[in-house]
Amino acid sequence: MTLFLASVTGPQEAETAIAEGADIVDLKDPAAGALGAVAPEVVRATVAAVAGRRPLSAVTGDLPMQPERLAAAAGALAQAGVDYVKVGLFASAGREQCIAALAPLAARSKLVGVMFADAGADDALLPLLARSGFAGAMLDTAHKDAGGLLDHRDIAALGSFVDACGAHGLMAGLAGSLEPPDVPRLLLLAPDVLGFRGALCAGRGRAGHIDPEAVAAVRALIPPEPRGKPHPHAGSKIDYRLLAARGYAPGPDGASTDRIFVRDFVLPVRIGAYARERRKPQKVRFNVDVKVQRPGHAVGDMRDVFSYDIVTDGICMIVAQEHIPFVETLAERVAALVLTHPRALAVTVRVEKLEVVDGAVGVEIVRERAAETAKVHQLFPLAVRERDGPGE
Repeated sequence: MTLFLASVTGPQEAETAIAEGADIVDLKDPAAGALGAVAPEVVRATVAAVAGRRPLSAVTGDLPMQPERLAAAAGALAQAGVDYVKVGLFASAGREQCIAALAPLAARSKLVGVMFADAGADDALLPLLARSGFAGAMLDTAHKDAGGLLDHRDIAALGSFVDACGAHGLMAGLAGSLEPPDVPRLLLLAPDVLGFRGALCAGRGRAGHIDPEAVAAVRALIPPEPRGKPHPHAGSKIDYRLLAARGYAPGPDGASTDRIFVRDFVLPVRIGAYARERRKPQKVRFNVDVKVQRPGHAVGDMRDVFSYDIVTDGICMIVAQEHIPFVETLAERVAALVLTHPRALAVTVRVEKLEVVDGAVGVEIVRERAAETAKVHQLFPLAVRERDGPGE
């Protein structure tokens, strides 16, 4: 289940976040840095205002990696009554000592270690966080004017972070100037938390006030998890999960379709049955056509879109996982991933090896959703629009 975390500056914005469906309310001062801390009185007022209606997190601030100082700041937040304390773990020689110093507090409070994809994040710290009793780890960005999270780590690397967190029993959070188009891409990875600030503000300026419509739009992109569905980390392989489809419910039937395509997408791939083909990757070209259900109204925003990023990101995750002996296997995995999406009705996948002959060799397959599961689904049932009313 992926939870929607909304960063707020105090009680008033917390009320807006709760009213528009945020799962976690997160206290920070955007004007004071990547993890700018709010004043203690604001923490107390927000704890009182939220009154347990949502889990509340708060950040310790952009503090130097000094164990005693960091432990004191985290302890003060825990004592103030927040549910999660987010601790910035900046690249420094004292980072490991800080984590160890927080272990006593982690034994009685939920701590989340925040690392920065653009400033020395190190996945090798995850085992230490787990041993020290941390509840989770989050990847963020330190420099908000230098691109978002996906500008600093590709989808496969982010997937490795999420999987490593799961392997060590840590909640996995992703944040860092995330925008609405990032949501379906990151849901592929099944993080436990996606965090937002700028995308929730009027004009997308993170120092402004959060806007109810912007919060609602992001909420609609992260639908709730169906009860009883197993967590994707439990024995599933990354190449068969299209987790942007998680939680979507059946919608009205309809026959109108569109085609989404990816053309001449070339990646280095570890592929081939010969021993010599295991020595280094070779160039492989992908062409994918997806027949998708049309939303039934003019495309207004990301809630109406089957993004081509879902296809390209899915391919990247598949090829990053392991050596694949046969192009047929690779094509089947791509097709299976695409057809997991409820709006995808059929897919044509062509996979071509470009370094075997003077030209290309490969395979093209066509796959359709099985008849018994071919009922057309609405991608975002939570996004109810006035234009979808009777007679439209």
